[in-house]
Amino acid sequence: MAITTDFLNFIVPIKKIHEKYPGGWEQCLKDHEELLNGRVWYDDHLFRDGAMNGMDMEDILKHWEAMGFECLAQKDDKQYWKEACVFASGFGSTTLPCDWLEVDRKTQSVYLKGTAMGEIVYPPFNDEEFR
Repeated sequence: MAITTDFLNFIVPIKKIHEKYPGGWEQCLKDHEELLNGRVWYDDHLFRDGAMNGMDMEDILKHWEAMGFECLAQKDDKQYWKEACVFASGFGSTTLPCDWLEVDRKTQSVYLKGTAMGEIVYPPFNDEEFR
């Protein structure tokens, strides 16, 4: 499966949420209940939250880092996305290298590397506009 993107996208593998999110996947869904199918949606492998500007995205990143997620890492003096990433749909790419995310530029959707792209998950509030 894959998820569509819109503006700035904070993406984290659900596997990491099971491992690191306080209360796991169930608590993550409860914490984002009011945002589900608005700015938050997910498939079988990836969770997506979003923002329309860099300041709001910075707040999302800080929130997840405060919960113990290592969003960024550094190797050979270069930063890369480790346990989460930011994908800029207008540019069709991640804002830094991310080796666990695959991008389908034609549909502006992303999916977990090593899995099949398959069906794309769109937010149901505006399904037709995204296609």
